[in-house]
Amino acid sequence: QVQLVESGGGSVQAGGSLRLSCVASGFTYGRKWMAWFRQAPGKEREGVASMSPFNTTSYYADSVKGRFTISQEIAKNTMYLEMNSLKPEDTAVYYCAADLRRGLPLSSAYGYWGQGTQVTVSS
Repeated sequence: QVQLVESGGGSVQAGGSLRLSCVASGFTYGRKWMAWFRQAPGKEREGVASMSPFNTTSYYADSVKGRFTISQEIAKNTMYLEMNSLKPEDTAVYYCAADLRRGLPLSSAYGYWGQGTQVTVSS
């Protein structure tokens, strides 16, 4: 019943921008931790950005800090990841996650996951 659907991925040249969206359903959005993760081929999944319930506090990986912004529209059950100044190193499948169960905000201990959306940044 719980579902997370990402969209907004695609191909872009280095220096460009993309905005990813995650539409949540099946639970009360706004009361749970939300996050974005990514996984590049041959690499482990890493936390990119996360936010506490009602976006009181947000966290970013050092690699994206200053370039990416996590936000939401509670009324639309939607979370966003605004990605600017994209680099080839940002190429990965990006996943939406919800409901942190334990651990650090950028840990992988989230209860629900989306299917992922591909982001490709060319040189």
